[in-house]
Amino acid sequence: MVNIEDFSKRLQEVIDYYGETASSFAEKIGVQRSSISHILSGRNKPSLEFVLKILGSFPEVELYWLLNGKGEFPSTKKTPEPDLVSPTSTIIESKIETKAKEDKTIERIVIFYSDGSFKNFQN
Repeated sequence: MVNIEDFSKRLQEVIDYYGETASSFAEKIGVQRSSISHILSGRNKPSLEFVLKILGSFPEVELYWLLNGKGEFPSTKKTPEPDLVSPTSTIIESKIETKAKEDKTIERIVIFYSDGSFKNFQN
């Protein structure tokens, strides 16, 4: 079971870490300002939907840490961005080209980033 007092402290830590106000944090996760206020004051318990919205908007927050205080914040796991000139990508490219020559050709590769931006590579 989640201890609401401890959860409130961790929520405040997340808000402070990102330099947000309760209002701006509420806006970023898509909830009303009063929801944040009520959880921080201990009046309400967080819903599953509320927790999932935090995790969806702030990927550095780990679920287990947020709910139980165990683990790390911010998460030290980083997803490496693709390096298009690394030796690994060269090997992959050559394998793709070999396979592509057999029956198909690659027309376009699109890489989507977590901030909504993307890169488009056309053959």
